[in-house]
Amino acid sequence: MEPRKSIFVTGAASGIGRAVAVDFAKKGWFVGLADMDEKGLAQTSALIAPGQSSSHFLDVRSRDDWSRALATFWQSAQGRMDVLFNNAGVGRGGELAKMPKTDVDLVLDVNIKGVIYGAEAGFDYLAKTPGSCLINTASAAGIYGVGSMSVYCASKFAVRGLTESLDLEWALYGIRVCSLMPGFIDTPILESISLESNRPTREVVQAAGLEISPVSLVVDAVWALLVGKEVHRRVGKTAHRSWFIARWFPGLFRKRARRLGAPPKS
Repeated sequence: MEPRKSIFVTGAASGIGRAVAVDFAKKGWFVGLADMDEKGLAQTSALIAPGQSSSHFLDVRSRDDWSRALATFWQSAQGRMDVLFNNAGVGRGGELAKMPKTDVDLVLDVNIKGVIYGAEAGFDYLAKTPGSCLINTASAAGIYGVGSMSVYCASKFAVRGLTESLDLEWALYGIRVCSLMPGFIDTPILESISLESNRPTREVVQAAGLEISPVSLVVDAVWALLVGKEVHRRVGKTAHRSWFIARWFPGLFRKRARRLGAPPKS
């Protein structure tokens, strides 16, 4: 009997990763849960039926961690990895000149190096699984730069470019590569990105007239990527609007983008 399909999810301890992992498990897939947050991993695992998932400590900045986690998952999934969901990411904001260097390095290491390391480690497993797919979590921040988010935007532009390049490279091996480009999603990352030290991101987003979308939209988008032909899948009104305006009215986009980086009115 053919092994059931499987997906390996990074950032599975919360937010988008948890929602996608639980949804795939409900649809009968075997799910690999990976994160540094072991308590969060246990909470996600508890939402999935026994025997339908495996848990893996993974610091995406470590090639050794990637190698160990995927080798173990491959055995647990009976020699199959249909999807590698390269989802783990961090958010740090603020003006570049004022950002702590540790925050700059963290964003670059997790959001760029971590995604590349995942692609490196996952290639052989994906190539051995017919019809496989690598899905990278990018962002609407990879559509157009926004003030006070320079490093985060740079990291998501990098994920966008990596996705497009790998989709061409890996087509020879029967592997699709695509990305999610969500706008502001109602997950814990909204609390961790600080555009201004005294303004929570959620407050800034709402003050700018932008919506915060439910995480269920991202889950639907993952399935849409698997059955469709898109390289990038935008999620939420903000992402769709940003893509359209950045393409056809870049001057208008810059005007609107300045609102996100503007100081609060007294």
